[in-house]
Amino acid sequence: MSQGASPRGTFQSIAEALKARIDADPEMVELPSVAELIQEYEVSRGVVLRAFGVLRKEGTAEPVPGGRWCVIREGQSTDRRPLEERLIDVFGDDGLEVGAAFPSASALAVRFGVSRPTVTKALEKLEAAGWLSEGGQGRVRTVRAMPIREERS
Repeated sequence: MSQGASPRGTFQSIAEALKARIDADPEMVELPSVAELIQEYEVSRGVVLRAFGVLRKEGTAEPVPGGRWCVIREGQSTDRRPLEERLIDVFGDDGLEVGAAFPSASALAVRFGVSRPTVTKALEKLEAAGWLSEGGQGRVRTVRAMPIREERS
């Protein structure tokens, strides 16, 4: 934005430009970062966040852990359950049995699109419930018990 331009309505034009990018690229799953948009449009952080707010209100994008925003496509369902509940699905999805190695925190972070510390906290809850052995640096977590169907709901 040039020095003489008014910031009023700028967030709307940024939101419209982002929607146009989303429509033009059906493979787009993540929006540019706040820092990238600040630099691209030469606006403040608040203006970019207001633009993201417009997209969120319209159901076009939503924030994800780590400060990024992901694109929501028509008909796309988003699993909004807590991460530890989604990790319980890994037992069945990966066909794990008692004694099997559980995927690493790094692999799960990539799989669920969250940070490794976030995964570690969720894994600690599964350890506390008795479903996983304790992990740690250099130690592989293993399945100690299988979650019962009622506990998964």
